[in-house]
Amino acid sequence: MTGDDTGPPPAAPSHKVLKSLLGAWALAACSSEETAAVEAHLTDCAACAEEALRLRDAVGLLHPADSLDLDPLLRSRVLEGCLGRRPPRIPVPEWATPFDAEAAKLDALLRDMGESEWRAPVRLRWFDGREPVERDTTVAGVIGHLMAVDGMVATSLGLPDPLGPAAPEHPGPRRRTEAYWRTLGEDPDPRAPHDPWREQSQALIRTASFAGGGVAELSVPYGKFDLALRDAFLDRAFETWVHAGDIADAVDYPYKPPAAGHLHLLVDLAARLLPTTLAQRRRDGLAAPPQQLVAAGAPGRSLHLEVEGSGGGDWYIALDSPAAVGSPECAVAHLALDSDEFCQLAAGHISPEETAAGQTGEREAIREVLFATAALSRL
Repeated sequence: MTGDDTGPPPAAPSHKVLKSLLGAWALAACSSEETAAVEAHLTDCAACAEEALRLRDAVGLLHPADSLDLDPLLRSRVLEGCLGRRPPRIPVPEWATPFDAEAAKLDALLRDMGESEWRAPVRLRWFDGREPVERDTTVAGVIGHLMAVDGMVATSLGLPDPLGPAAPEHPGPRRRTEAYWRTLGEDPDPRAPHDPWREQSQALIRTASFAGGGVAELSVPYGKFDLALRDAFLDRAFETWVHAGDIADAVDYPYKPPAAGHLHLLVDLAARLLPTTLAQRRRDGLAAPPQQLVAAGAPGRSLHLEVEGSGGGDWYIALDSPAAVGSPECAVAHLALDSDEFCQLAAGHISPEETAAGQTGEREAIREVLFATAALSRL
């Protein structure tokens, strides 16, 4: 027999057929061929993609909440193993994965807590530019704070503002948090913030994933400054981890740091923000004037920041202008910190004077960078 007798490839199922399979797909009840056809369709049909997400969330409600007797990182490890065999059709952007992981870990902790633990006192700490500051709240207050500040990212993506009509006219983490705390006292159930916070976190991840890489540079207002969306997601991952640790300390439960790859992205964000923070401290009269201005994009006086341990690395921080480029050739000082201590300093949990750092070179440059790192923290 001669010629190709295999015939033409079968036609793709129609939109109507694929839509009818969404429920089975959400329950993982499709055949491998049906699954491939449905997932290919979801990348092209926004209406079906939204319906698929709703069905998948609904399926999640059919399963009882997991206990923290299971490792909170189990979900991440299972997903990593699955995705290593088959890439997702609609992947979570790399810059959003730390927030996804830290929100899942915190959710697991909250699910295992009773009502009395939700009322447990929590002391929030940060550095206001001059000195350490503390504010007492509860576990419920911390989750409300996270939800209120995450809401700035949500509204930038077109999602509803969790504060609703209580949202302040001018954006900013502190104003939004205090606005939410005023409404929190009206609800007698201390667990009230949990579901809205979790649903908003999941909506942020879904929206960023379906929007694709084109939204990475979308501007998110933080009050006095803006962050690109990719950096805003890293900022929210960092704060979620830090405050989850605050909650774990309050209820006497051990809590693990982010995975090394995620922690590196968080440390990198802090290091990239340091030149701008140094400039802001100069404008506020909290730092010495620059010593050697150079043209934008040119190498200038730099500090070699070495962060050791999990998630660490080397960065060269431009000291005199955020428009300058840090470089090894222009390094005038070297500062070495353990990654945990660097993150605790950036979170405002320890003061610059308390930091155990290896230091060589210009002491004033080292002092300025330590204080700028602490100034990254806020309520």
